[in-house]
Amino acid sequence: MILVVDNGSIYTKNLTEFLTQKNISFKKQTPHILNLNSLSNYDGFILSGRRKNEKKINEINSKIINFSIKNNIKLLGICYGAEILALTLGGTIRKTKLLQKGNELISISKENLVCNGSLNVFESHGFEISRLPPILIPLAESNNCKYEIIQYDKKPIFGTQFHPEMTNDGNDLIEKFCFL
Repeated sequence: MILVVDNGSIYTKNLTEFLTQKNISFKKQTPHILNLNSLSNYDGFILSGRRKNEKKINEINSKIINFSIKNNIKLLGICYGAEILALTLGGTIRKTKLLQKGNELISISKENLVCNGSLNVFESHGFEISRLPPILIPLAESNNCKYEIIQYDKKPIFGTQFHPEMTNDGNDLIEKFCFL
């Protein structure tokens, strides 16, 4: 079962509808009520985007990331989820010059288990990863963003700067991730 951590993104509903449509078993929880002692009950995690910066949300998401790494459990960080993945491991983020919102074509630069070629994706973010820690590998980029998809070394731990739950190509990525 996948744990969807609902950090407040307006797009989380699209994510859970897609998972339901594909008969992918999941449980949705907000960070505020999530029992961290229950993490071992899941075989994967999806960290959603968010709307506001809150220290407690950051701390809980970082703990989930560290648990995932330590126990080699798959994780997909979406938008904020990718940013907190980078931050947790020593990377940095920055405010974008302009709000990134709309469709974008991204190019896959490194072979991986969740996508290949190029993807049509939906962007909606005002921050972006500015520096990756050495353990995170860039897998894809666009004209507007250097780190569209990242991966933790050879582990099944990924981050997307975009919202895969908003396009068909992105949904394919989510489905491949869920069946890793």
